[in-house]
Amino acid sequence: MHDYISDGNDSRREGFTLMELLVVIFIISVLMSILVPVVGKARRHAKALLNMNNQRQIVDTLNCYAFDHDDRYPESVATLGTGRYWNWQEPTMLTGYLKRSPRLHRSVGRYLGGYIGDAAVVTCPSAPKQYSYINEAWEAGDDWDNPDTGPVPDPVIGTYCFYWNYVGYLGEEEGLFIGPRGPAGGREQSDLVVSDYFGYDHWRSPRRFGSCERLPGGEITEGTDVSSSYWSLDKRDANDALKNLRITLHAGYLDGHVGKYHPSDVVPMQVSLSPDGRTPYPAGVGPGVFYLPQAALLQW
Repeated sequence: MHDYISDGNDSRREGFTLMELLVVIFIISVLMSILVPVVGKARRHAKALLNMNNQRQIVDTLNCYAFDHDDRYPESVATLGTGRYWNWQEPTMLTGYLKRSPRLHRSVGRYLGGYIGDAAVVTCPSAPKQYSYINEAWEAGDDWDNPDTGPVPDPVIGTYCFYWNYVGYLGEEEGLFIGPRGPAGGREQSDLVVSDYFGYDHWRSPRRFGSCERLPGGEITEGTDVSSSYWSLDKRDANDALKNLRITLHAGYLDGHVGKYHPSDVVPMQVSLSPDGRTPYPAGVGPGVFYLPQAALLQW
């Protein structure tokens, strides 16, 4: 009799425990459905804050560099060629192909490495994956050569756009984009110093948007031996799609502030095949369009 009652109690206890387990599972699933979006939003917010801090530090560093170099920012490294025979390259370049002249450096790290010790500062934290040798390349400066490739010096293409001393093509009516040459700026110079990468029709992702910020519904365009990964999204009509893209981008300006902007508030800029900036790459060829925040051109 004692054994029978004991078995019955054990059976009821097991049934109650199973019910408890089901309730716990249900509660956990409800909490997860609530917490996962919240955690994702918090993570995106943290990356946005880090991004803004990076860009602010880049502007502050440039101004420190200018203080030490007669109020001049370093030359842009986004070029290809030497002497009189050179053209512009995409403004995301951290290390160029070759020095344009013996007195110029081909690496942002060679100019700013003494002020910024961590290469993470010059990379967008929202990018899917950074260049695998970003720290080594930053420290090597002009001497950088990817150990996985041949003996020809390799460039490094990052995830921020660097616009100091850069010239780009805005169109026949709009003219040229001219980046700041120093902290004092100038009448024909933009106040834009650095921004997230956001563009269209890059040769690595034709007829697609590309961005270091995650594009909703987008995919990853993997990095190469010379470049970082970025997010890309297939859109055949770029002008139409710009109005509906829901991402927040950031840009740093001469006065040290970092502002937000959106795809509906941008101006397209093309990379130029000539030093004067007036000969853009043909459509469908090269690094494509780079979108500037409209605020960068308001003073014009």
